[in-house]
Amino acid sequence: MRFRRFAWGVLGGNLFVILWGAFVRASGSGAGCGRHWPLCNGVALPSRPSTATLIELTHRISSGLALALVVLLFWWARREFPRGHRVRHSAGWALLFICSEALIGAGLVLLALVGRNDSLARAGYLAAHLCNTFLLLGSVALTAHWAAPNPQLQPPPAPAVRWGLAAGLALLLLVGMSGAVTALGDTLFPAASLNAAFRADRAAASHWLIRLRVLHPAIAVLTGLYLVGMIGVVGRTRPAVRDSGWGRAVLLLVLTQLSLGIANLLLLAPTALQLAHLLVADVLWIAVVVFAASALERGRQPERSAAIREIASAAGAASQ
Repeated sequence: MRFRRFAWGVLGGNLFVILWGAFVRASGSGAGCGRHWPLCNGVALPSRPSTATLIELTHRISSGLALALVVLLFWWARREFPRGHRVRHSAGWALLFICSEALIGAGLVLLALVGRNDSLARAGYLAAHLCNTFLLLGSVALTAHWAAPNPQLQPPPAPAVRWGLAAGLALLLLVGMSGAVTALGDTLFPAASLNAAFRADRAAASHWLIRLRVLHPAIAVLTGLYLVGMIGVVGRTRPAVRDSGWGRAVLLLVLTQLSLGIANLLLLAPTALQLAHLLVADVLWIAVVVFAASALERGRQPERSAAIREIASAAGAASQ
């Protein structure tokens, strides 16, 4: 289905924009266009841009293209699916979240929460930015997932399954937000060595961003263990989901993410590893969202229902 392929493509485009945005932060290029938005240093296209300006400007242009793609996705969903269809709803949420994503990005620039700013406001803003980004990715992923034909009929999930899936998604949001704050601390206060980093984490005189770094790995490990257990429980009660491959994808991504986290710690979070860590975090979130949607799916079998209606119609005609 062309719409579904397009939706997955929109998701991939947004992943690129997110990674480039992280590169803007990691390279210290957030102030490359000054405190101007949507213009860059007061003009649409700077004549002699610096490297930081080019990096920031590229992010703004790609963000605008991503917005246009989501608008097109929303329009196409309304044309392709009937009123009240869940694809329409998820595409509408995607449009809402990408608009709020643009407003959050504008706020970072206009409030000067970029560059060497190490305030609590910037940390909170970045955490909210990450949360909105995850909700955007989840909405686009559900738009693509729900555009597929209805799955096989399943019994309704138990309340414990619903609550377990919700807890897993909430924990992933918490891990992502804490990771955004940790990445900010690593960027603003890079450590010279692993021993120096450990000493700084425990020093009372260290900046609060440094002292908070220990929380993210602990939350990430606990969340990883929870997700592994959640996949096992849901897989036993929802065999169709277990066989779909999304559960195995979540397990593989959890292991990959924990490995990247350890590598980031040992290698003092180089930019390339930070970007890889963020990419896997985004893909893990998408996989868990689709896994949860599949587990909660009750489904219908439209082909079978249509066949039954045709048989009933033929029987009625024969009896007349």
